[in-house]
Amino acid sequence: MSSGFPGGMPDSFTAGRRATLLPANMNNSYSSNIITAQQQFSLRSTQINGKRSVDEFHHQQQNLRNVRPRPSYQNPSPARYHLNLSNRNVGIRLAGDPGLDSEKNTMNHRLQELEKQLLDDEEDDGDTVSAITNTELSDTIQNLIGTSSSPTSSSSSCCSTSASPCPKQASIDAAASISEGKPEVAAEILTRLANANASGIAAHMLTALKSRLNPSENPPPPASELFSAEHAASTKSLYEFSPCFKLGIMAANLAILEAAAEDGYNKIHVLDFDVGHGGQYGHLLHSLGLGSNKSLKITAFSDDEKLKKAVGDNLQALANKIGVPFNFCVRNLNIADLNRQILEIQSDETLAVNLAFKLYRLPDESVTTENVRDELLRRVKGLSPKVMTVVEQELNTNTAPLTARVRDTYDFYAALLDSLDNSVRVLVEEGLGRKISNSVACDGRDRVERCEVFGKWRARISMAGFQPRPMSQHTVEALRSNLNSWTRGNAGFVINEESGGISFGWMARKLTVASAWR
Repeated sequence: MSSGFPGGMPDSFTAGRRATLLPANMNNSYSSNIITAQQQFSLRSTQINGKRSVDEFHHQQQNLRNVRPRPSYQNPSPARYHLNLSNRNVGIRLAGDPGLDSEKNTMNHRLQELEKQLLDDEEDDGDTVSAITNTELSDTIQNLIGTSSSPTSSSSSCCSTSASPCPKQASIDAAASISEGKPEVAAEILTRLANANASGIAAHMLTALKSRLNPSENPPPPASELFSAEHAASTKSLYEFSPCFKLGIMAANLAILEAAAEDGYNKIHVLDFDVGHGGQYGHLLHSLGLGSNKSLKITAFSDDEKLKKAVGDNLQALANKIGVPFNFCVRNLNIADLNRQILEIQSDETLAVNLAFKLYRLPDESVTTENVRDELLRRVKGLSPKVMTVVEQELNTNTAPLTARVRDTYDFYAALLDSLDNSVRVLVEEGLGRKISNSVACDGRDRVERCEVFGKWRARISMAGFQPRPMSQHTVEALRSNLNSWTRGNAGFVINEESGGISFGWMARKLTVASAWR
C-alpha cells in the first residue's frame, strides 16, 4: 500500500497566502437556563466595564441569538475507552442509564482521583516519557465523559441564519441528530445545507453525512479509493505544496541526520514502511551530498514491486548525480518477521525507522484485537533503532464520537485548504474529499484513516518503550528559515516546539506534528 509520498522537494515555494485572521469557533455548550445566563452576563459586563458601546451591544445580542440548546447524546453503540493505569479499568456509563444521575457525584470524584493519580505519577517519574501531560489528561477525561475538546480553527467558524445556514454548524447539528437517532431532523438540516449550494469542505461533508444517514441510498465510496493512483497523486500534491506537510517530512530527515552525526557512522540505513513516491529521500540525498561522505541504504516494505522498482530507479539516478553511495531494496515481510538479521542491518550502520504518515492508517485496539498499530511499534522497538521518526496530522478522528469527529474534521481541512494557494487547491481538494468521506461516513475496518492528536501518539509510542529524542535548536531554526523562504514570511504559518515534537500550523490550527524517538 502507498499513501503517496511526494515525488520531489522543490528548492523554493511560491506563496500568495491569504493571511486574513478569521473569527474563532463558537462554543456549542450552553446552560439550559439561557434567560438567566443572559441577564447575569449583561449585569456583570455593565458592572465591570461600565457603559457598553453600541457595537459591543449588537455583538453581544448577535451571540445570544446564535445560542443553541446542547444536544443530549445517546449513542447506542459507544466506543470503549480503556486506560491502563496500574491495571485498573475505568468504566463509563452513558446518558440514559438509569443509574447515571445517582452516580454523578461518584463519577466526578473518580475523575478527580484519576487526575490526581496521573499528576502524581508525572511528578514522581521526572524524566519518564510515559507520564501524561495536563493537556493529555484533559483530553482523556473529556473522552471518558463523551465530550470533545477539539482545537479551535479560525478558518471555519461562522454564524448561521435561517436564510443561509452556517455550513460548519449545520454539519455538526446533523451529526448530533444522527447520533441521537433523529434521522428526520438530520435529513431536514442536510436538505437546507444542500439548498444553500454548499461548496468546498461543506459539500464534501454534506456528501459524507448523507452516506452516514442513509447508506443504502447514498453508499459511501469504497475504501479502495484511498489506495488508488488518483488519490496517491492528490496526496503527493498535498505533500509538495503544503508547507506544513513538507516541513514535517523535512524535520524527519533532519532528525535522521542528527542521529547519524551522533553515531559517527558513515552509513545510514533507513527502514520505510510506506515509501510512496520516494520524494522524502530526494531531500535527504541532497543533504548527504553536502560534503558528508555518508552512504544511504533504504529498505522499503511493500508487495508492489513495480512501483518500488520505479522509486528505486529514480532515487538511484539522483544519488548518482549527487555522488552519494546508495542502495535500495524492497522487502515483503510480515511484521512478526522483523529482525536485524533478516533485514541485514550492520553494526556500523546508523539504523533509522521512518513512520512519516504511516501509523494513522494502521488499525488499533478499537478496530481489531490484533492491534497492528501497537504491534508495529513494539517490533520496531525490538530492532533498537538509533532514531524513529513520526509525522502525523493533528486530527482527532479515531475513537472520537461522530459529532466531535465532524467538528474536528471540518476545522482541520478548512484550515488546510485556507493555507494553500488558490492555484493548487484544485489539485488537493479531491483527495481531501475522499478523506472526509471515509472519516465521517465509515466505521470499523472500512474506516481506513484513523488520526490522533500528538498527545495520544506520545502516550502510545511511550508505552511501546520509546523515549523522545528532542530535535536540536539548529534543526528548529533551519525549519523556520525554510518556512520563511517558501512562504515569503507569511505570518499565517506557525512553527512551535511541542513537548517532544515540532508542530506546523496555519493561524490558530495545528496541522502536522513531527517527532523523533529512540
